[in-house]
Amino acid sequence: MGKMQVLGVVAVLLAVYCVHATVYFREEFLDGDEWRSRWINSKHKSDYGEWKLTAGNFYGDAEKDKGLQTSQDARFYAASARFDPFSNEGKSLVIQFTVKHEQKIDCGGGYVKVFPADLEQTEMHGESSYYIMFGPDICGYSTKKVHVIFNYKGKNHLIKKEIKCKDDELTHLYTLILNPDQTYEVKIDNEKVESGSLEEDWDFLPPKKIKDPEAKKPEDWDDRAKIDDADDTKPEDWDKAENIPDPDAKKPEDWDEDMDGEWEPPMIPNPEYKGEWKPKQIDNPNYKGSWVHPEIDNPEYSPDSNIYKFDNIGVLGLDLWQVKSGTIFDNFVITDDVKEADDIAKETWGVTKEPERKMKQEIDDLKRKEEEEKTKEQDTEAADEEDEEEEEEDEDADEEEPKDDIEEALSEMEEEDVNQKDEL
Repeated sequence: MGKMQVLGVVAVLLAVYCVHATVYFREEFLDGDEWRSRWINSKHKSDYGEWKLTAGNFYGDAEKDKGLQTSQDARFYAASARFDPFSNEGKSLVIQFTVKHEQKIDCGGGYVKVFPADLEQTEMHGESSYYIMFGPDICGYSTKKVHVIFNYKGKNHLIKKEIKCKDDELTHLYTLILNPDQTYEVKIDNEKVESGSLEEDWDFLPPKKIKDPEAKKPEDWDDRAKIDDADDTKPEDWDKAENIPDPDAKKPEDWDEDMDGEWEPPMIPNPEYKGEWKPKQIDNPNYKGSWVHPEIDNPEYSPDSNIYKFDNIGVLGLDLWQVKSGTIFDNFVITDDVKEADDIAKETWGVTKEPERKMKQEIDDLKRKEEEEKTKEQDTEAADEEDEEEEEEDEDADEEEPKDDIEEALSEMEEEDVNQKDEL
C-alpha cells in the first residue's frame, strides 16, 4: 500500500470517527458569569440554596477548576441546563463530571440527573421524573456509595451492587458508560470500578426462572444429615443440680432469725453439673440431601433489548440536599463516544489533578505547622505561668519568715516580763 493510500485510509477513519463522536453537552464554566444564562434555577421552592462560581480553596488551575459550588448549609439545591434533545438508540451514552467535596462533606449528594427534554426547569424538584441518576452520595459512616439509577417504564430502579465513592476533599472524576448491548461500566478517576449487564444488576424484568408452583417436597423426603442415636441412654448419675448451697458459707454472728428470718447459705455453680443431656448424633441412613425446588420458565418474563434506550434526553440537572455546603461540580460531558469522554477528561481533570493535590498538601502542611506552633506557644505559656506561680509561692514564704521571727521575739519578751514579776 502506497503512502497516499495509507493517508486516504487514515482520512476515512478520522472522518468516520468525527461523524460518530457527538458531544451533546459540555460545561466547564470558562466564561465567568455567563453560566447563569445556561443554567436555570428551579423556583419550585423559595428557599433553595445559592450556587456560586469558584475554584475553591485549593485547585490545579484558578480558572480551569472553577465550577458550581453549594454555598449554604442545610439546603436543597436545584439547577439544570438544557441541550438539543437526542436518543441514545443504537449507540453508547457517556455521562461524565467532576466532584470536589472540599468541605469534608458529612451528609449530602454529589450526583447528577439526566432528564427528558420536556422537563419544566423552573419546576424541577426531587419528585420530577428523570431518566438517569448517577454520582456519589455520602451520609455519615454508613452511606458512601455511587448511585446508578435508571428509570424503566415509569419506575426508578437502583443498582443491586454496592459501589463505593471517594470521600476525601480532592476533585474526582465520575464516568457512567451505557452501551446498546445492554452492558454498563462505572469509572472513578478513569479507572473501572464496576461493570456488568443491565438485566443482571437491576431488577428491570421479572426473573427468567421461577420455582415450579406445582412441585412439592415428597412427604418421605428426609433432609436430616444427622439424627439422635436411639441406642444412646442417659447415665444414671447425669442429673445434678445446676446450683448448690456454698459449703464454705457460714451464718454471720450477728444474724437475728427473728429480725432477718431463717438464714440460708448463698448458692454457687455446681461443679458436677453437666447440663441438659442429649443423645449423641449419628449419620442418618435415610438422608437424601437437601431438597432443591425445581424451577420452570417464568411465563411473565419477556426479554427487552431496549432497556438501555432513552428517546428524548435533553436536560442535565443538579437536584440534591447538603447538610454542609462546599461541593464543587465541574467538567460536565454527555457524549456517545467513550474515547471522546476520555480525551476530555485528560484535557481537564487529568491536567489539574496533580497540581491541585500538591496545593492541597502545601495547605495541609502549613496548617499542621501552625497548629504545632500554636501548641508549642500554649505549652510555653503554661510553663511560664507555672514558673510565676512557683515564684509567688517563694515570695510568700520569704514574707512569712520575718513574721515568724517577730512573733518568736515577742514571745520571749513576754516570758522575761513574767519572770521579772515572779522575782518581785
